[in-house]
This record gives sequence, structure tokens and C-alpha cells, in this order.
Amino acid sequence: MASRQSETVKRHWLTASQARTQPDTDQTDDESWGYLTAEPRQVDYVEAEVDGLPAMWVIPKHSVHERVLLCLHGGGFVSGSLYTHRKMFGHLAKTTGVRGLLVEYHHAPGYTHPAQVDEATAAYRWLLEQGVRAEYVAFAGDSCGAGLALTTQLRARERGLPLPAAAMLLSPWVDMEAVGESYTTNRDRDVAFTAEFVRGLARTFLGRDGDPRDPLANPLYADLTGLGPIYIQVGGDEVLLDDARRVAQHASRAGVDVRLDVFPDMQHTFQMAAGRAPEADEAIRLMSEWVRPRLGLGRTEPGAAAAAAAAAAAGAMDRGQS
Repeated sequence: MASRQSETVKRHWLTASQARTQPDTDQTDDESWGYLTAEPRQVDYVEAEVDGLPAMWVIPKHSVHERVLLCLHGGGFVSGSLYTHRKMFGHLAKTTGVRGLLVEYHHAPGYTHPAQVDEATAAYRWLLEQGVRAEYVAFAGDSCGAGLALTTQLRARERGLPLPAAAMLLSPWVDMEAVGESYTTNRDRDVAFTAEFVRGLARTFLGRDGDPRDPLANPLYADLTGLGPIYIQVGGDEVLLDDARRVAQHASRAGVDVRLDVFPDMQHTFQMAAGRAPEADEAIRLMSEWVRPRLGLGRTEPGAAAAAAAAAAAGAMDRGQS
């Protein structure tokens, strides 16, 4: 059973879903997404420009400067921003003990595919040009940003760039056709999405002449051979559950090292409740433990352990006040 704190994620998505279907319902503004996440302590945010795109450095105290998480936010390619996602990626960067670079790409319908994958690839190239080694970079993304964490690697490979060390996918949306079985089996449990809504987002993203099987939009049709290790987390109640399962199977068949964790009773991007909900905090901890050795870091360090303990204590205080 989901914790009381994780129920806030469910209520958020329910409100957003009602706003789409009931014009008289008060709309949840885009920035309210970020209210789900507690403010991580001892993390600085520095706004920047990366190849002409708005970006934000997420810099935990005592983080390892040479290692970077390239963070790609979700929002169905039509919403989401640096500000909705900075705190969630702040928790991930802090627990991992590295810097994060959060990049804001242009939204559809004003910009359609492949604009977003090209912009994310340009951001990755920029990061490498700053002297950060590819083996010290991990991609992290949620929802459509998780799909982008895969397709950006494919575009980077096309352009001769070295691939990052690893990728972390949170509730990935990869199937532009929305044909997974979980669209039916989880239809009554997922309060956020339906197959029809997801297909509508896909049409908006792809544009009038877009192909839902384009490998740079839908990595289920891509050759994933040679990609680094992938860690996938997904909520058990999501209609996107089979997106996660199918991309894990597809990557595994291509010889990629894949880990898939399904969190029972969780909704889409439940990790947004980091610092408040125990399920989100556990998910962040697992991701950090998984990615550290892939970035050439030890599994735990005294400073990291102390920071994690302090974060847990702060989170407990936040949960007690909520």
C-alpha cells in the first residue's frame, strides 16, 4: 500500500487529469509539479546557458566535480521545466555525490521531433567540450525525458560522440504507439494517463508527418547495441509499466546490462515526492547506489553516508510536518 506521502503524487495526477476533461476544474499550473518535492538541503542551483538552451547546474556541497548527471525533465514534451524538476534531480545528485546539469529543451507543438533529441545531443556535446569525460557522465530522465535519455545516445552515436557511462530512466515513456498491455490492465489504477491521451501527446510531439516508429523517437525500434548500463524504475500502477518492461527486454536482447525495478502501488514519476515519501527516497537511494560505481566512485563514502543520514533526518521532519 502506498504511503500517505506518496498519495500526494496520486492526487496531483488526478487533479491534472480532471483539469483536462472538465473545463470548469481549477487547472494545476505547471510549476505546481515541483511542489511535490521537498527542498534538498545543501544543494546550490546556478542557472546557465548551454548551446543557447536554458540550463541549471545542480551542485551539492562536497560533490565530486568531475562526475556529472545530465538530467532531462519530463512533461510529455509539452510541459516541465528547470524549476519543476530541479529539486528531484537535486536529491539524486546529492545522494550520488556528483553535480547535475539540468537542460530545458523546447516544447511541442512549437518545436516537434527531432528538435528535442537534437537539443539534448547538443547539450551533451557541450558538456564534453567543457572537459567532462564521457565515462564520467550518466544520463537521468523521467517520463519523456527518460526516453530522451536513450534517443540522445543514439543521436550522439550517429554523430561520432562517445557514449555516457550509464543511464537512469524513471517511468520511461518510449512507446509512441501506446500499445503495451498495461494500457489495459492498469487502466483503472493509473489516475494520470490513458492510451488515448498518450497517443495525443505523441502526435503533438511527432508533428503532422511524424512516424511513431522512428527509432530516434521510439527506441523500441532502435538498435541499442553498445549502450552503457541502464537502470529503469517504474510504478506498478502505471499504464506505462509495459513501456519500462519492453524497453528493458529490448535493451537486454541487444546485450545491454539492464536493471528494472517495479515499485508496487506507485503512480507515474513517484520519485517527484523525494524528501517527503519513503518510496521516493528509497528509489533515489537505489539509483545512487547503482550509478556510483558506474561513474568510477565507491558505493559509499563517509561523507556521502553522513549526507544521506542528514537527508533522511530532514526528510523525516518534512514528512512529519506535511
